[in-house]
Parts: sequence; structure tokens; C-alpha cells
Amino acid sequence: MTSQTSRAIRIDQHGGPEQLKLVTVAVGEPGPGEIRLRHHAVGLNFIDVYQRSGLYPMSLPQTLGMEAAGVVEAVGEGVTHLQVGDRAAYASQPPGSYCELRVMPAKCVCKLPDAIAFETGAAMMLKGLTAQYLLKRCSPQGGLQAGDFVLFHAAAGGVGLIGCQWAKALGLRLIGTAGSDKKCALALSNGAEFAINYAKEDFLARVKDITAGRGVKVVYDSVGKDTWDKS
Repeated sequence: MTSQTSRAIRIDQHGGPEQLKLVTVAVGEPGPGEIRLRHHAVGLNFIDVYQRSGLYPMSLPQTLGMEAAGVVEAVGEGVTHLQVGDRAAYASQPPGSYCELRVMPAKCVCKLPDAIAFETGAAMMLKGLTAQYLLKRCSPQGGLQAGDFVLFHAAAGGVGLIGCQWAKALGLRLIGTAGSDKKCALALSNGAEFAINYAKEDFLARVKDITAGRGVKVVYDSVGKDTWDKS
């Protein structure tokens, strides 16, 4: 079995950013069900901070990172959906994307179309999959149909902007909230039908006004404590 080397960002103990160390690690051949992927772009997500700090404890030492895009260099036995030379992307366990080269389970990786840049592929997977399960897999009672009102908090964030576009494509009437007029304008330009600046307006009153008192079919709330009661 041959091995190559890769630069990687590793932590040996939980803590602040000072725990991030640049190291060189050995990368072997993929086993059954695995691939070796050379990264061209790596995604950064807030879960990385939780894992580094220890809020989400991990076995140590550990290379951080959950999202990346690159080119498949080697394919292990039993892998059929990917071939050497394929452009690919992922957002999944196990952590370890902060590196140049890695071996990982092939089932977690999908092909990346030529029309999508590596940088986009590394930045969109986690957010896109989140929007997909919210709008397509976690249906409210009775499901969602074109014309239904939905409320999407943090509509100008990464997940929110994809959610705005997807909801519009599904014919949903998305009401987005954000913390500034600039962010509200961004949500509107990405498909939200209405946008509420919750720093200036009571979103509960505005939603009741927009929907003529009916409310919405579902609320997508990634904020939590400050919005829960009114949601």
C-alpha cells in the first residue's frame, strides 16, 4: 500500500483558535467503500467552531472541517457512483476536510457538475441540503402546496437565500425576516415575496397583516430563543 502526504489543520486539544495547528499527515489508499479525494476548495461552517472549542466533544487529535470539493484520485472496492477524475463534493461526517488530500466514505460524496465551481461546491452543500430537507422532507401537517405562506427567519443567511429561491420555485409565498434593510433587500432579490426587518418591526403583527390573520403554514426558525414565542 502506497501513501502520500497532505497538509492538514489539526487540533490536539479543545480550545480557542490557537489550537489550530498546520501539520503534515500520511494519506493511504482507499479501502472498500472509500475514495481518496484531493481538495480544491474547503468550506467553513460554524459547527467547526463548536467542534474545535469542545462544545461538541471529539476524539483527539482531530482534523476539523465538514465540507469540501475536489477531484477523486483513487476509488476503493465496491464504489460505483464515482470514478477517478470525477469532480466531487460533500458535507458530512466524518470531520477532516481542512486538508489537501483525504480518504473518506464514498457514500458521503456526490459528483459535482462541471457547471459548478469548486468554491461554490464547497460552500453550498451543507446549506443546500439543509434547505432541501426543510422544504422537501419535513412537511407540516397537510404538506405544502403552491400558494401557501411560509415564514423563514434569517432569510438573508446562507441557508435562507437558498430557501428563498427554492420556495419561489415551488410556488410558496415566503415571508423572510432579517436584521437590516440591506439584508431584507437581499432576501427579496432572491425570491422572498415579503421581507420584515425584525429590528424595526414586530414580525408577528406584520405576518398577521400580510396573511389577513391566517398565519403561515410553517415557520423555519434557525434563531430560536428570541423568536420562538411569536413564531
